[in-house]
Amino acid sequence: MAIEFTKYHGLGNDFILIDNRATSEPVITPEQAIQLCDRHFGIGADGVIFTLPGQDDTDYTMRIYNSDGSEAQMCGNGIRCLADFLATLEGLAAKTAYRIHTPAGVMIPKRETDGRIKVDMGMAFLEAGQVPTTLAEADQKVINTPIKVAEQSWDVTCVGMGNPHCITFVEDVTTIPLETIGPQFEHHPAFPQKTNMEFIQVVRPDYLKMRVWERGAGLTLACGTGACASVVAGVLTQKCDRTATVELPGGCLEIEWSQLDQHLYMTGPAERVFTGTWEG
Repeated sequence: MAIEFTKYHGLGNDFILIDNRATSEPVITPEQAIQLCDRHFGIGADGVIFTLPGQDDTDYTMRIYNSDGSEAQMCGNGIRCLADFLATLEGLAAKTAYRIHTPAGVMIPKRETDGRIKVDMGMAFLEAGQVPTTLAEADQKVINTPIKVAEQSWDVTCVGMGNPHCITFVEDVTTIPLETIGPQFEHHPAFPQKTNMEFIQVVRPDYLKMRVWERGAGLTLACGTGACASVVAGVLTQKCDRTATVELPGGCLEIEWSQLDQHLYMTGPAERVFTGTWEG
């Protein structure tokens, strides 16, 4: 079975995009996604993104398989790549903005005049039961709550962006042994659906540095939902402004937590790398 694909990245968070508009289910299996994402024996990526027909008055549906074969509800860098991919597929008929159905809700990416993609990421979920985490009662927020990981107590804030995020603030993100400690947070029993883990250094109230361990993908160069969640956590803990630049290993994202509608808005690049055919 020959599958045409396009390789994209958003700040180094890389994906295999597949035109799946002819059917409502992904054309490859999670096991095949693992093969595709393998950086030695496959194409190499953090995940596979499928463009499927829209649902409930949306233009398209996005589904994502992580590099470990698990399915992600949402990916901020991924949806920016999807928006550019759709514009390429549609050609002259391409829209400026799309309504995209995802397991995390409807997201609206918009192509800006400077070539970047701005995405309405919707509202953050702050109650523990919505994240989800058991670090507090289901209807309570988790803000600066201690958790023991790697024989150390960490003060964490938990935010749901359609996927779970655990955020902690540190003096220097470069000192964190992410490959060792990231999996321990991801699989901690306090997170029944596992979690993404963000370590944040506040350079100034409008500028954060972030390193991330992604659920299902591991160490990545960027995470859009994580950048959004980190700004929310920074505001809740009075460490940052509602509009901030988040610097990741792969580059910078501009994040705004709007006071008007309480939505998160993320702006950043999406880069097409190459196209090809996979002989599955």
